[in-house]
Amino acid sequence: MSTHPPMQGTAPPPRSWREFRGFSPEPAPRRRHRLRARVWSAGAVAVLLIAGAGPLPAAAPGPEERFREGTALLRSGDIPGGLAVFRELASSGHESVNLYWNWAQGAAVRGRAGEALWALLRAREVGPRDAAAEREIERLRLALQLDRAELNPVPTVALSRVARSWHFQLVAWVLFAFALHLRIFYWRRAALRWPTVASLIALLVGLALAAATFAGSSARPTAVVTARNVCLLDAAVANARTVATLREGEVVSVFDSAGEFLRIQDSSGARGWARSSDIYRLDEPPSRNVM
Repeated sequence: MSTHPPMQGTAPPPRSWREFRGFSPEPAPRRRHRLRARVWSAGAVAVLLIAGAGPLPAAAPGPEERFREGTALLRSGDIPGGLAVFRELASSGHESVNLYWNWAQGAAVRGRAGEALWALLRAREVGPRDAAAEREIERLRLALQLDRAELNPVPTVALSRVARSWHFQLVAWVLFAFALHLRIFYWRRAALRWPTVASLIALLVGLALAAATFAGSSARPTAVVTARNVCLLDAAVANARTVATLREGEVVSVFDSAGEFLRIQDSSGARGWARSSDIYRLDEPPSRNVM
């Protein structure tokens, strides 16, 4: 193996990579001074940005804080302010039995028995059965001189409430699965009769619960007349002809809606249009814009 002599006139290799890149190390005190200057500059820029942006916005209060605020307004005598807070919470999806109970108390203080009755009936829709609310519903019904049938014009609505409370749909699926399990596991044992009978009973009960759930969910929505002497109109316009006068607290069936009007039917069978500001629906939370 032959070696080649070094070429004449070539420069020797650099002694270090720092010299090759033209880098000269900076003294330590100067590096610390430059780092301190950069930190102070960044801090000054941050202070200027914060000062220019103004004070940071406070965090929005949560539903529980707003609920306590509305209750405090009711206790202090500001009934409209407290009800406005409750309406805001309900329209945002934060509904509860306690919210509608307090709403009913505030509406009763204002002399709006129909609105108080609606709030208690709505509480029955969104939460478990409350004995105090049921007693208050009965008291308001008697005060408004309403028949029991006028509070329940669509019987399947009550069926829907029972189905939700007792979880009919979930129980029906469990029974269907149990019946299928019995049929698959014991299908070769024809001598045993009890699996066939048990699976048939489970299937029939499951079908009955499923039918009840479907009937309740497909029921026509209802609403409550929350004001006195509400006019039932023959058209969805303000200057339409009055065909009847609705009773405060009466629960009516809802057929259609058009703008700020609802097409309803009262307990006597009369159909027409009424303002949604005078009739609150029971199948949905109240609108924030309707007062």
